[in-house]
Amino acid sequence: MKSQTAVPHSQSGRHPFWQLRQEMEDAFDNILGDRGLFRGKAEMIPSIDLSETVNEIRVETDLPGFKPEEVDIEINENYLTISGSHTDEIEEPKAEDRKYHRVERRKGTFSRTVLLPCAVDQTRVNAELKEGVLTVTLPKTAEAASRKITVKG
Repeated sequence: MKSQTAVPHSQSGRHPFWQLRQEMEDAFDNILGDRGLFRGKAEMIPSIDLSETVNEIRVETDLPGFKPEEVDIEINENYLTISGSHTDEIEEPKAEDRKYHRVERRKGTFSRTVLLPCAVDQTRVNAELKEGVLTVTLPKTAEAASRKITVKG
């Protein structure tokens, strides 16, 4: 049986309005400069891929420039929260010595929470931040890993 999701997404896994948002952002950059349309201090929303095998759930998140000590991971019931604070100094635009055409790199905080598709063994969760990608591996509990159901006739 094929599963479905209530949130639409394209074949690439991106939200269908992502491309439209990018095009609008680029258009408003031309008018408003580096302030953009959707940007604000809290605009740091890393992309997340959530996949599942028979034995585990894997969450991969793009966190370029983050250090492991800047990232927090929490599991509360079937919800996984990944949050972080990136405080490395990014050169602020100074009108007297440099003209900026785009300022897109962000520092600040973020928090993403996703609903896990089943129960996981919280004592065996593994997280690794390598080359800007955070990979969280969550082994399923014994009950969640075996879902065979006998059909009676």
